[in-house]
Amino acid sequence: MRHEAILLAPLCAALLVALGCRALPRLLAHGLPIAAVGASAVLSTWALVDQLNGPPVVVKLFDWLSIGGLHLSFGLLIDRLSALMMCVVTWVSLAVHVYTVRYMRDDPGYARFFACIAFFTSAMLLLVMADNFMQLFVGWEAVGLASYLLIGFWFKRPSANFASLKAFLVNRIGDLGLLLGIGLIAGAAGTLDYAEVFAGAGTLAVREITVWPGISWPALDLGCVLLFVGAMGKSAQMPLHIWLPDSMEGPTPISALIHAATMVTAGVFMVARMSPLFEHSAMALSLVLAAGATTALATGLVAIVQQDIKRIVAWSTLSQLGYMMAGAGVSAYSVAIYHLFTHAFFKALLFLAAGAVIVALHHQQDIRRMGGLWRRMPITYATALIGGLALAGIPGTAGFFSKDALIAAVSRADGALGAYAGWCLLLGVAATAFYTARLLLVVFHGEPRGEPQASPRSPLEPVGPWMLAPLLFLAVPSLLIGWFTFAPVVLGDYFAGSVVNLPSGGPGGANLSESTAEFFLHGLYSPVFLLAALGGAAAWALYEWRPQWRELAAPALRWPARALKLGYGFDMLVERAVIPGTRGLARGAAEQADARFIDGLLVNGLGRIVRWSSRAMRRLQTGLLYHYAFAMVTAICLLIAWVILMVSG
Repeated sequence: MRHEAILLAPLCAALLVALGCRALPRLLAHGLPIAAVGASAVLSTWALVDQLNGPPVVVKLFDWLSIGGLHLSFGLLIDRLSALMMCVVTWVSLAVHVYTVRYMRDDPGYARFFACIAFFTSAMLLLVMADNFMQLFVGWEAVGLASYLLIGFWFKRPSANFASLKAFLVNRIGDLGLLLGIGLIAGAAGTLDYAEVFAGAGTLAVREITVWPGISWPALDLGCVLLFVGAMGKSAQMPLHIWLPDSMEGPTPISALIHAATMVTAGVFMVARMSPLFEHSAMALSLVLAAGATTALATGLVAIVQQDIKRIVAWSTLSQLGYMMAGAGVSAYSVAIYHLFTHAFFKALLFLAAGAVIVALHHQQDIRRMGGLWRRMPITYATALIGGLALAGIPGTAGFFSKDALIAAVSRADGALGAYAGWCLLLGVAATAFYTARLLLVVFHGEPRGEPQASPRSPLEPVGPWMLAPLLFLAVPSLLIGWFTFAPVVLGDYFAGSVVNLPSGGPGGANLSESTAEFFLHGLYSPVFLLAALGGAAAWALYEWRPQWRELAAPALRWPARALKLGYGFDMLVERAVIPGTRGLARGAAEQADARFIDGLLVNGLGRIVRWSSRAMRRLQTGLLYHYAFAMVTAICLLIAWVILMVSG
């Protein structure tokens, strides 16, 4: 029953707060979700401890329906992969819930917000605990619904409505791919149950499906590609990444919860969960590697030119998701999930630190109007510095262990694509260090800029534990957790039985053959650390030591900077090509299919038929007795003639 409670506790709290949001006192509005998510976090940790010493647990909740030989049911799969994800989701969500008490205290939608984030937590748990494809899709769509509600939480802002609708529509593209992939696999395997599909992966790998008359394609290749399209939408891989930066229109706690630790990592988790299938599809893995490596470098470069504090961290999230996908693309699923694990803590920390700065500066988000905050916000600065060091992969931090291991796995990939991916990740290290150092230097160092809100030395630190406690809580694992988890998760066999690595599937990730201490010492003189140091030094030189150099370099970098500020023109392409084309298609469909066929033929045509038939029937009702008598006699004669014909025949 405790496994079911992990899922149901946040859901019940969300329903109670949603139904009573107008009547519940503030204490219960945040107390119920915090208590429920806290209970789920404790039970998730208990489940993780059980998995360290026991077999996976499958809990069948109920059967939904059966169609022929296809059975659809709801169940829970608790193995080491899902247990680790459950801990990430619940503990980060708990920190965000606590932080929200202070951040949203003056918002009129206070109770509604807590209902939404508790619902989101339960939806994410449903996704990661699923034991079949149907339940995965239900959780997938529930997470999409929750993100739509949360991104557009401030629905009176046109920008928030636009961002939520954009996120919803872009994710529908990915979700269509996921649905088609699930349907194809279900049709080929005859089941939606993970265990049965994974057991027959070898058979699916040699089975072909006709995609066009005369053209066949391996069913597993096509299925895995379609599944990855779903992952591209949810985990914002290029070109389906355009929704995530705009989603910063939501409140900062949502940025930390959805876009750092949970929703955007669902695609990475799904690829790892489907490793028994992806291992049989070299084409799908190549696509994962190419998309991940490209996203890692390209979006990291865009973060360099951003001026909004939350958008810098958002583009950083895109880059780190690319790293995770690249790791999965070389079959290093354990390293990809480990980077997901560490990234959840330090990225949530950076978002919450950014939220503390935004609140302190009366919701100012432009870093050009900040500066010199380290004296006025020492705790926020210290935690942001820890998060920044982990993001840049400085040796000793959690981000170092996961990112360096991931780059080491990708760098061992063969072929031109492997070389391309390796260089993308290495160059991305320098870009990450540059924009991270730029963020810290511009926001916390230098002289105060913009309109002064108070004396340059007056404190701005959030008062009370509601905002500071989550920052301190997340800072600890961001700094130290790599020392305790790297050896069992990456160097050991933690994911044995949860993910699959075929001998020919790629470099994997568990053969680094080093201890934690050796890996740390090697990292001190590795090219990765050198590139990170160069990126940080370049940011210090341009923003602290010789800021005039930026003015000198501006003319030469004008066009590259413009391209980066436009995000390579993806939004412009959508606005000028995709949207007009879609509107034209919709307009044509409305004029032809809707107006002529549906309205003209079906709706109005049916009405005309009824009107004509009723007019004809009305003429038969004359009210004259001899007309009715004539009709009766005629009918009797016809009936007698028919009977005689039947008897004689």
